[in-house]
Parts: sequence; C-alpha cells; structure tokens
Amino acid sequence: MTEEINVLALVKGEERYVFLFSDQRRAEALRTLGRYASNPELSFTWYDAAVLSQKIRAQAADQNAPVDNDASVKPRFEFPANGPIDIGSLDADHLDFDEFS
Repeated sequence: MTEEINVLALVKGEERYVFLFSDQRRAEALRTLGRYASNPELSFTWYDAAVLSQKIRAQAADQNAPVDNDASVKPRFEFPANGPIDIGSLDADHLDFDEFS
C-alpha cells in the first residue's frame, strides 16, 4: 500500500518553497511554516505561513467533512467580528496553538 503525499508550493520571485507531507504529518508541516516564517534569513513571511496553513487546514477539513453537512452548525465566531472576541471564555482544549510551539 502506498501512502499519499500532499504537496504545497509557494513561488516568491526566484525562490520556491515546496512542502511535502502526509496526512499524519500535517501538524509537523504547520510547525515548519512557523519556523520558516521566524527565520530572518528567508523571505518566507508570517503572512506566507498564515496563507499556507489555511490551505493545509482547508484540505484537512475537506477530507474529513461528512457527506451530509449539517447546515444548522454555526461557527464560533463570524467575521468580521462586531467588536472584541473574548477568548478567555473558550474551553482551552479547543484552542490549537500546536503549529507554533
């Protein structure tokens, strides 16, 4: 059995950033984006990391989405938010900061 590999690429001028990762290594790929963004020797920015991490998460959500989506499920927050969002009231188990640790 062969393992599928996800490919994510970013072209910035002459530079090419290509990320290859399996579904099981998705969290590691997210951490790598953060490490690249924090490296001042690279042109890879935090904006680049944010955009690519959104793509990784969207792909994961698409793969894990049930066939019958329940339209009654609402997101926790709707953007643009009308005022500040109190994240202190959220359950800490549902916050995901793993990609930048």
